[in-house]
Amino acid sequence: MNSFDELNISKQLRSAIDELGFTKPTPIQSESFPVIMSGKDLIGIAQTGTGKTLAYLVPVLQQLKYSDQINPRVLILVPTRELVLQVVQEVEKLIAYVNLRVLGVYGGTNINTQKQKVVEGTDVLVATPGRLYDLAVTGVLQLKSINKLIIDEVDVMLDLGFRFQLVNIFDLLPERRQNLMFSATMTNEVEALLIDFFTSPVNISIAVSGTRLDNISQQAYAVENFYTKVNLLSHLLEGTEDLTKVLVFVAGKKNSDKLYELLEEKYGSQMGIIHSNKSQNYRIRSLEQFTKGEKRILISTDVMARGIDVDDISHVINFDTPTYPENYMHRIGRTGRAEKLGSSILFFTEKEVPFKDSIESLMDYTLPKVDFPENIEVSSELIEEERPIVVEGTSVKPRKITEEKAFHEKKLKNTKTNQGGSYLRKKKKYKRPKTRGDKTVNKGKRK
Repeated sequence: MNSFDELNISKQLRSAIDELGFTKPTPIQSESFPVIMSGKDLIGIAQTGTGKTLAYLVPVLQQLKYSDQINPRVLILVPTRELVLQVVQEVEKLIAYVNLRVLGVYGGTNINTQKQKVVEGTDVLVATPGRLYDLAVTGVLQLKSINKLIIDEVDVMLDLGFRFQLVNIFDLLPERRQNLMFSATMTNEVEALLIDFFTSPVNISIAVSGTRLDNISQQAYAVENFYTKVNLLSHLLEGTEDLTKVLVFVAGKKNSDKLYELLEEKYGSQMGIIHSNKSQNYRIRSLEQFTKGEKRILISTDVMARGIDVDDISHVINFDTPTYPENYMHRIGRTGRAEKLGSSILFFTEKEVPFKDSIESLMDYTLPKVDFPENIEVSSELIEEERPIVVEGTSVKPRKITEEKAFHEKKLKNTKTNQGGSYLRKKKKYKRPKTRGDKTVNKGKRK
């Protein structure tokens, strides 16, 4: 398909797409459009960066007409708060010339504020599963009018443990609805979800995870350890001419913070950090600064790999080699978006070689290896995870239990019988209380 004109969409929606700078639909967009317009359930498998968000938004918004009702008619579920904000922004851009409303809700913020916004009414609701369920069970949010359910990045949602919330949400939705599910990978959990809740879905697979994207150049460095990786990263970041917007992925929040602290003195004014332990306002601000170009470097964890959709990321640097090869594909998919050129660099230690091999096997491609620069210091200092585990032997011999020690008479305190509770023991010390008549008789005798 050579143009969005071939999709026969409304003039208002077409104008919004033109302002976004899109002229030609991607394969996932052109193949999904007629299926969604037909009302059939759909499962779309496509790699990150191939335009999945627009693939469902354009046909869904094309069919959504003006209404002043309070309850939402379209529900979009996404795994992270960052993705909620970005999908809301995309919807707002597309409905610039139509009278439709969109609302995003997610955890980590005041639920009462979100309740007030829900009561005001919306047409499209974008939410994380946990906060959506919280709002629904309070009764403030009514899901009875939902006629289209879209689950984006469903594989990540299941990886994060949201299956329980998803199943509960399905129970709250009307049975008659259109289900649309988009994912970068088809896992067993995703298939199980399809079997249970989808009706004869149409499957569309475009550039599935593991397909190497030709517009992303890739290379790898063999590095000794964490601190040597820090030295190499610092060296690469000095080349500001090419590394104009750099996303650095680190395995784990602790090491992300450690890397930020080590680079802060040199690159503090150019650098931000984002992971799940940071406050919501801090995460939003860091992402906005990186998006606008106010920060050149953003350090992130894998949890954020699917929630970051920033234009013109020049380089993705994999500070750690991901354990699962699919995560590598999601990481590098942050660059080279919308068919633009991008670059990816991988650091790997000796322990991470098996992970690198899995990535190469998935892509059916050998990452070009770059020689480690001679002018960079190779550190001998190791972090806790890299230090060898020393198992100390015990010199204490186990005590030999003899028959004499093993069997003995009971101690005196253990020979006592059960006398009941303290109340029963005290009760036995006193005589039976006298009746009222006895007291009168006794009083007369004392006189």
